[in-house]
Amino acid sequence: MRVGILGGTFNPPHLAHLVCAQEAHSQLGLDRVLLMPAGEPPHKTVAPGDPSPEQRFELCRLAVAGDERFEVSRIELERPGRSYTADTLRLLHERAPEDELVFIVGGDMAASFPSWREPEAVLSLATLAVAERRGSKRDAIERALEPLAGSERVTYFDMPRIDLSSSELRARVAQGRPIRYLVPDAVAEAIAAEGLYHGVRGEVTT
Repeated sequence: MRVGILGGTFNPPHLAHLVCAQEAHSQLGLDRVLLMPAGEPPHKTVAPGDPSPEQRFELCRLAVAGDERFEVSRIELERPGRSYTADTLRLLHERAPEDELVFIVGGDMAASFPSWREPEAVLSLATLAVAERRGSKRDAIERALEPLAGSERVTYFDMPRIDLSSSELRARVAQGRPIRYLVPDAVAEAIAAEGLYHGVRGEVTT
């Protein structure tokens, strides 16, 4: 089975995440895509008052409910410590060695990929699939990845440009602004019902 992995904090999951998963599934011939919410993200700080890992998992589950192309994995929630991609891929490989793994990233993340923990181990365990948006710099990404062993295991797929971020959505909720049509209805309803993000303040980033 050819399995895509889309990792992230998903705080909250939104339509750009789902479009990315859909385009990877369609263009790369994937059998399914796993959304992989991080338990303890290595590069981001989950602020006090943000949803717990279990709440973020539930938001992801609601976001993809009823879509057989997608699943939500608990692997990074169940493993203690920071959620490093190489460790996650090793565990997935141990559990299903017959699966072909495809790790999905955005162009901005791909450019910083050499600074990740064990990037060459990641490339030995999975194909790196980079979402290309209009105006993205494939040449710069390829130059950054070229020194890595396994850099030939990088592929690209087209991603519509959707200027939407989780931080922007958190700020919108805190300001009392609507998020309908920016997240799946079930996610918007859960955020409202549980009173999530209402105390969030700070700068909006993309």
